[in-house]
Amino acid sequence: MTLTTDKIRNVAIIAHVDHGKTTLVDGLLKQSHTFRDNQAEMSQTLIMDSMDQEHERGITITAKQTCVYYNGYKINIIDTPGHADFSGEVERTLNMADGVLLIVDAQEGPMPQTKFVLQKALDLKLKPVVVINKIDKPAARIEEVLSEVESLFLELATDESQLNYPVYYAIAREGKAGKTTELDDDLHVIFEAIINDIPAPSVDADSESAQLLVAALASDNYLGKYCIGKIFRGKLKKNQSVKVLHNNTVKNCKIDNLFIYKGLGKEEVTEAIAGDIVAMTGVSEANIGDTIATGDNPEALPTIELEAPTLSIYIGPNTSPLKGREGEFTTSRQIAERLEKELETNIALKIQPDGLGYKVSGRGELHLSVLIETMRREGYELEAGRPEVVYREIDGVKSEPIESLTVEVAPEFVGAVSQELGVRKAELKSQEMTTTGTTRFVYEISTAALIGLRNNLLTATKGTVIMSSIPSGYRPAEGRYKPERNGALVAFEDGVSTAYALDAAQARGILFIPPQVPVYQGMIVGLSNKKDDLDINICREKQLTNMRTHASDGAIQLTPYTQLSLEQCLDFLLDDELLEVTPKSLRLRKRQLDPIKRKRENRVN
Repeated sequence: MTLTTDKIRNVAIIAHVDHGKTTLVDGLLKQSHTFRDNQAEMSQTLIMDSMDQEHERGITITAKQTCVYYNGYKINIIDTPGHADFSGEVERTLNMADGVLLIVDAQEGPMPQTKFVLQKALDLKLKPVVVINKIDKPAARIEEVLSEVESLFLELATDESQLNYPVYYAIAREGKAGKTTELDDDLHVIFEAIINDIPAPSVDADSESAQLLVAALASDNYLGKYCIGKIFRGKLKKNQSVKVLHNNTVKNCKIDNLFIYKGLGKEEVTEAIAGDIVAMTGVSEANIGDTIATGDNPEALPTIELEAPTLSIYIGPNTSPLKGREGEFTTSRQIAERLEKELETNIALKIQPDGLGYKVSGRGELHLSVLIETMRREGYELEAGRPEVVYREIDGVKSEPIESLTVEVAPEFVGAVSQELGVRKAELKSQEMTTTGTTRFVYEISTAALIGLRNNLLTATKGTVIMSSIPSGYRPAEGRYKPERNGALVAFEDGVSTAYALDAAQARGILFIPPQVPVYQGMIVGLSNKKDDLDINICREKQLTNMRTHASDGAIQLTPYTQLSLEQCLDFLLDDELLEVTPKSLRLRKRQLDPIKRKRENRVN
């Protein structure tokens, strides 16, 4: 079959976190006979989430491309993240789409990230198709959700035509969809919607010269760097000479290999037409946002506009006494090379030199912690500082980023949530009861005050809180938010922790380490019961003696220690503290390890 541009559909799947994007893509892949009946993928879920962290966290982190064929049409599907921290992924990949499937949970309705991703799609004039998913939920409220979606479109639409959107219903987990709530036993309605409601690519297929905007990069050990994007004009061919347009520079390259997407993989071709999404090798000079073109007078396409970073964090080589013991890559140069490589694909990041290390700026705590965790798993050993807000100068005024925060909790935890957000000077915008009996708050809060909030609310609500936030602009900085926390329990000497010493220390606060782990002077081993830091000796061993007493002969009963996650460690940090990150360990420490020098510095400050 010869493919023509009018038989191509490029569609992005967008939604709030956990509303069913990736599950719907699973169904589309399986029901389009992309896999054989006996292939392993037919029994898998969340097929598109390929990263270990995506499976562990239950979220999509990087946008991914796949392709299915249905009734003679080629459908390129882009699965996008739903979390605002990864909005850079959304912004760059929506440039390849001509329409979007907006997935909305039939119980939760439009949530903060629903608004965020829909705003991006409508700004790019993409055709929206709404899918109300999970209509089998006991607390589904379909009519109210439809009304909420309508209100959202009225708020965000940039022209009247965007208010005419089709609505479909689905239970993506069961692979069912329909034009009404009476669902068919398959997803053919969604396939038909993509073909009939999403327009064919608006491109110049007959042009003599070609034009492609690089929207993504990938690499493998065999062919190296791949440039991925949609062809906006003409055709591209294998072994063709092309020009890479970056800012005002032009570089000559040649396409070595040309691929189109097929299922989860790629298929090598000799030629690709306008409107299709392709991957190519040989053009290693190109980066995201560059234009690849042919002809005597190549023209650059508009570059991808990105929102500015809101948080930054210090990342540098590990300087603790235990440095170099657990990591494969430990030097400043190796860390710099890894961060430079990350910049190629993670375009929402910004990196600046900062002392021995680097100031890495991104969209939020999750965005930065995913990067640190990825480096850790690759064998890097590093240290990280406390996340800090990135301020901007607007009309001569120092301004801080603010976010719209949505929190949903059971009634018994309303007081705890209100108290925590009151301390953080959040402004309540709305409060309502949901149909499931929970209370939903919407606050405006500074990005600085968001740091550490999730962990505090999870503790205060026994792990039941549902919260999400999206950037909502800037306001004049009102003074830096200072987190309140008790002092740290700090190891007084180098050695190995003992059960005997920990037994005595546990009366002073909450311990972060078990017995028999290496510790060093200045390492944080727990959270004190009091406001000030406390230096303690946790390496002391029981003195052997001939005296026998009932008290000394009793077995030591240690309270289970608190093991902090990477995000919890970052939230714990104060300005005079660092987090030591290795492939095997997370260690909190003071910047100044010597207790005498540390106290002297604190008096000066």
